[in-house]
Amino acid sequence: MKKENTAIRLKTIMNMRGLRQVDILNLTVPYCQKYNVKMNKSDISQYCSGKTEPNQEKLFILGNALNVSEAWLMGFDVPMERTPYKAESVQNSSVSAQCKEIIEICNQLSPHNQRKVLAYSKNLLSAQQMEKDLLAAHARTDVEQTPEGVQHDLDIMNDDSKWEE
Repeated sequence: MKKENTAIRLKTIMNMRGLRQVDILNLTVPYCQKYNVKMNKSDISQYCSGKTEPNQEKLFILGNALNVSEAWLMGFDVPMERTPYKAESVQNSSVSAQCKEIIEICNQLSPHNQRKVLAYSKNLLSAQQMEKDLLAAHARTDVEQTPEGVQHDLDIMNDDSKWEE
C-alpha cells in the first residue's frame, strides 16, 4: 500500500544523508549517461516539491543513484534497500560463463538494442532447432545417410544467401 509520495521520500533521503537537490542531480549523472536519460535541476526540484512524479526511466535513475528501491522511492510501504537485480543472482547460479557475459553486455545496451539481441537470439535458436530437425531427418533408417549429404544440407542451412528473397 502506498503511504507516501516521491517528494516525501526524496526529502527523507536528503535529511538522512545531508544531501541537497544539486547533490542528488550530481549522483544521477553517471546513470543518466549510462542509460542515455536526461535529468536536470528542474526535474529534481519538481520531484522534491511534489509538483510532478518521475517517469519510470527517471525513477530507475534516481533509485540507482540513491541506492534505494524504486518502489520505496515511489512511497510504497516496502524496504528502502534495493533488491539485487536478477542478473546479479544469476552470477551465483549454474549459468555458463558465456551466458553470464552475455547478460552483463546486454545490461549495458539500450532497451532498443536489447530487443535486437533478443530477436537475433530467437532467430539463432530457431535455426538451431531446424538444424536439429534436419539431422533427425538424416537419421532415418529407410534412407542411406552419407557424411557428404549431411554436410551438403548443413551448408545450405548455414548459407544466408539461400534464405534471402
